[in-house]
Amino acid sequence: MTSASGVGSWPGDDQTAYDEAVRAVLGELATDHGLPHLPEVPGRGAAASMTGRALAVVAELGVDLQPAGWRLTGTQGTSGVDHRRARSLLAQDLDSLEEQAQDWTGAFKIQVAGPWTLAATVERPRGDKVLADHGARRELAQALAEGLGDHVRDVRRRLPGVERLVVQVDEPALAAVLDARVPTASGFGRHRTIHPPEASEALEWVLGAITAAQAEPWVHTCAAGTPLRLLRGAGARGLSVDLAVATAADHDVLAEALEAGESVALGVVPTLDPAEPPSDASLTEGALRWLDMVGLDPAEVGERLVLTPSCGLAGASPAWARRALALLHTTAANLG
Repeated sequence: MTSASGVGSWPGDDQTAYDEAVRAVLGELATDHGLPHLPEVPGRGAAASMTGRALAVVAELGVDLQPAGWRLTGTQGTSGVDHRRARSLLAQDLDSLEEQAQDWTGAFKIQVAGPWTLAATVERPRGDKVLADHGARRELAQALAEGLGDHVRDVRRRLPGVERLVVQVDEPALAAVLDARVPTASGFGRHRTIHPPEASEALEWVLGAITAAQAEPWVHTCAAGTPLRLLRGAGARGLSVDLAVATAADHDVLAEALEAGESVALGVVPTLDPAEPPSDASLTEGALRWLDMVGLDPAEVGERLVLTPSCGLAGASPAWARRALALLHTTAANLG
C-alpha cells in the first residue's frame, strides 16, 4: 500500500519544538499508510543544521565551527565545542525518539546529508571548501560511510521492533557540484566540476555502508538537474524527488526504479504555507495521473510508492507542517 512520509526538517527553534515534532510525526505517520521518520529541527542552530547533524555522524575526523561555517581541523579526533554539541544534540534527539517510538514495529526512516553536500558546505583546515581537494573529498566521504554504520546500529538498538530501516541520504548540492556551480571562498570563482565516476564512487561508499548495516539506502534531492540514473547506479534503492521539477528523463528513471522493485518518494505537497492548500482529492488525482503517464498501476507499485512534501518543512508554520503530513497520509490511503 502507498505510504506517506516527510523529507526530514521541521519548524521550530528549541528542544520543545523538537519533542513536539517527534509527537507530530509519530501521530500522523506511525500507522497504516505511514512511514514515520526522525525529524530534524535546524532552527536550533548550526549543531542541528543538515551539515552539523551529518558531521555528528562522521567517524574520527576533527571538526570545529568558524564564522564562515563548519571546518575540518586537520587533526584526527580533535573537535571543537560545537562539534561535541552536535553529537550531544543528536544523541538527545535519539533519546526523545526512543522514548516516544519504543512500541513502533513498522518501517522507519532516518536522514543524513550526503558526501557531496558535505564537501560543498564544509571547509578545509586552511580555508575553502573540501570540494577543492581530492584527498579531503575522499577522506570526508569515507568517514561518513564509516560513521553511518555505527549510527544505523545505534538506531536499531533504540528501535528494536523496526524491521525495515530506511536511511535517506540528502544531496541537495549534488547537481551544483556536477555542474561547477559551487562558489569558491572569494565568491568570484566556481569550483571545478566533479566528474560522474568520482561522484558515483563516493556515493557508493556511503550507500554501500548503509546496505552493509542492513538498512535500505535512499537518496533525496529537491534540486532540478540531479542525475537520478547515477544515483541508482551508485546503489540507491530509493529515490526521493520534488515532482514539480522532474523532467521527462527523470520520470523514466523513476518508473524504471519502481518496476525494478525499488522505492520512489514523490514530493507533491508544498513545503511553505500555501495561499490555497490542496485537497487530498486533488493530490490523489495528481498521483494517479503521474502513474498513468509512466504506465504503472497503483495496485502494482504498492508500498514502493511514497508521498512526501516537495522538500523539508523547516520554513513552514507548525500548523501547516502538521496539515501537510495529514494530507499526505489521507492521499496515500486513497491510493490504497
